[in-house]
Amino acid sequence: MLAASAAHAADEEPIVTDRPDFVESSAVVGKGRLQLETSVAVERNRVAGTRERTTSTPTLLRFGVSDTLELRVETDGRLRYRVDRRDDGGEAHERLRGAADTAVGLKWHALDENGALPAVGVLLHADVDSGSTAFRGDGVRPSLRVAAEWELPGDVGVGLMPGIVRERAADGGHVVTGLFAVVVGKNWTERLRTFVELAAPRIARGKDGGSAASFDVGASWLVNRNCQVDAMLSRGLNSRTPDVAFTVGLSVRL
Repeated sequence: MLAASAAHAADEEPIVTDRPDFVESSAVVGKGRLQLETSVAVERNRVAGTRERTTSTPTLLRFGVSDTLELRVETDGRLRYRVDRRDDGGEAHERLRGAADTAVGLKWHALDENGALPAVGVLLHADVDSGSTAFRGDGVRPSLRVAAEWELPGDVGVGLMPGIVRERAADGGHVVTGLFAVVVGKNWTERLRTFVELAAPRIARGKDGGSAASFDVGASWLVNRNCQVDAMLSRGLNSRTPDVAFTVGLSVRL
């Protein structure tokens, strides 16, 4: 009876997602559970008479192998890219459509929060050059991320996520780039959470393509214990990051 009660209590825990903020959660979905996290995202950028717009459908599928390990399949889904250029020679337009690359990976919930020690999750992914020609990356790009989370008084949470990515360099070799993000979230009710975040999804030297960084704000709403809707607005902090990005998403636990 005690075991059955514990299992029932675990099933009643609300869904925990890895979106919409860039920082991943340390939690996994649980043994035998399947979780779908999908969305629509739009990025806009304007520089020197050129306007760019990218629309994508980021999607993450998570399956629990055990209570501490999950399998993951992730993609930016269907992509639509539009660029409009205006100069002394007139106007030029370009339209591209296709599929993004797919990433496969694992997440391991390594530690529960204990006093000053955070809850920790370790994520190992590999992006595979499987998308359409216009959007395909160069070779397999493995990455390693560590998500650390602290629950603070007042229903405030703090998350950090450092990581590294191995990419193909322009000269045909390889380069290791970094990533880092910090998020502060607040649970206002049992259903509503808001957050602010500083994210650097790419940290690299100029000769390796440079760094990207953004300031993000967003919110999530728990429809029920197995369903969440969310939204996030991002503002690019340098010229290598889109000026503005917006996403709305839906997550469902099965």
